[in-house]
Amino acid sequence: MQTERLRLRPLAPDDLEHLVALHGDPEVMAFITGAGETREVVETHSLPDLLARRTWLLFEGETFLGWASLRVEGDEAELGYRLVRAAWGRGYASEAARALVDLGFRQLGLSRIWAETMAVNTGSRRVMEKAGLGYIRTFHLAWDDPLPGAEQGEVEYAIARTDWG
Repeated sequence: MQTERLRLRPLAPDDLEHLVALHGDPEVMAFITGAGETREVVETHSLPDLLARRTWLLFEGETFLGWASLRVEGDEAELGYRLVRAAWGRGYASEAARALVDLGFRQLGLSRIWAETMAVNTGSRRVMEKAGLGYIRTFHLAWDDPLPGAEQGEVEYAIARTDWG
């Protein structure tokens, strides 16, 4: 898959090193786990989870930028994305998210695409909005060891095929 600036290719089992570098960065993982993931966690948890979804690695030229995914469940999917810090604030996540929303509705026949993040994660919320998803709700989850900002809750954004395009 290709966008204006990005080449998206399906994640493969031998892409472990890209994920170890990305998921090992504590700043990248700040709103997810609050700390970087070890190689073992990436290999035994993150990689298998991403392979079970429809996940694409994102490249500009030969430079690895991150990944974007759709976790399809029935006729809906959860949109996800994660980028290296050097790619933050440059519109890559929004560009990839728009491509996956388009793919989800045009090719996969989904009826709804949604995403969630911590309410305090303004960068991710902007990506959701730029991809066409709209705010649905704020909700609160119980955490054994909450991350800073968890008291403000989680937010859900979504778009229905009937509201898209």
